[in-house]
Amino acid sequence: MRSATITRETAETTISVEVTLDGSGVYDNQTGVGFFDHMLDQLARHALIDMRVRCDGDLHIDDHHTVEDVGIALGQALARAMGDKRGIVRYGACLLPMDDALVRAALDLSARPFLVWNVEMPTAKIGTFDTELVREFFQAFATHGGITLHVDLLHGVNSHHIAEAAFKAVARSLRDALEVDPRKGDAIPSTKGAL
Repeated sequence: MRSATITRETAETTISVEVTLDGSGVYDNQTGVGFFDHMLDQLARHALIDMRVRCDGDLHIDDHHTVEDVGIALGQALARAMGDKRGIVRYGACLLPMDDALVRAALDLSARPFLVWNVEMPTAKIGTFDTELVREFFQAFATHGGITLHVDLLHGVNSHHIAEAAFKAVARSLRDALEVDPRKGDAIPSTKGAL
């Protein structure tokens, strides 16, 4: 079973992350940041990754360290759970509509982290959540998960819808990329023989 547990402790956050890649999208995420928990729930549900996240962060300062550090730990858990990536499809893409928002995500589980982020939020906040933290999460997640990730906003006027569409589009892309290739389920998906 492709699963991993990561614990990470710094002066700013104490985090525990558990993931099972071959799950059904069961989630239990508690970071102390309500909107962020909602986004993590979307990521788990639509990627069909079972996910449990616990974070005790310095929220008296702001949400930044919590969001970024969870991205780091979740990326590390994903990378560990994938192992040598034998048999995976490797690539995934999704064009995801959510009301006014239309977001495109494409990714490669290449072990070459890179983020291209063409998403502008119309507002600085979603409730009390800083919208700039959506990018911070995906930067940390892509870097520590070894993911080449492109996210583009094609349409959108509502920041909540845009953020949620981004998380769902990345989730659906992950779901496709993590699937075992029925035609080459025993092979590393690279001509180099390693990822």
